[in-house]
Amino acid sequence: MVEFTDISKEIIKELEETLVKISDAEVEQLFEQIQKADKVFFVGVGRVLLSLEAVAKRLAHLGINSVVVGQITEPAITEKGLLIVGSGSGETAFPLAIARKAKQHNATVIHIGANPNSSMKEFADYFVRIPVSTKLNLPNEVPSIQPMTSLFEQSLLLLGDTIALMMIKEKNIDMPSLWQYHANLE
Repeated sequence: MVEFTDISKEIIKELEETLVKISDAEVEQLFEQIQKADKVFFVGVGRVLLSLEAVAKRLAHLGINSVVVGQITEPAITEKGLLIVGSGSGETAFPLAIARKAKQHNATVIHIGANPNSSMKEFADYFVRIPVSTKLNLPNEVPSIQPMTSLFEQSLLLLGDTIALMMIKEKNIDMPSLWQYHANLE
């Protein structure tokens, strides 16, 4: 039988290799755009959306006005808004349509994905590459033993948590004080 510890070490190794290959400059642009937006919208599908929902929630804990596209309470996006699109391929139909709409309202769009030359390039103002393996076999891709796009989704979540910690450190936020923003109807 395959050991849990052996498999988890391989996954952690993949994550480490991926995260160190994400561009500091691209992350800095993402960080700056999040800080200056009046509202930060998130769009993705499937497991990517689940990772983005977790990022949106964490940023809300830090006082960022975070919105997941499609929520019943979703407000209008404006030129002061930021749309963060999670799509490894950059070809997923729903995020492409939402990015197109966001640009019609003069919002800033950031694509977080694996493919810098995707259809999303037409709508994105900024791009953050998570260089994981794709069916395109692009340069510098991190190969994965995991099924389908697991490495992308995990890396996306950790990228979001890293940005949150960067904000905490930059703003010198007292960590225990963040509990005031945690859900309390549970």
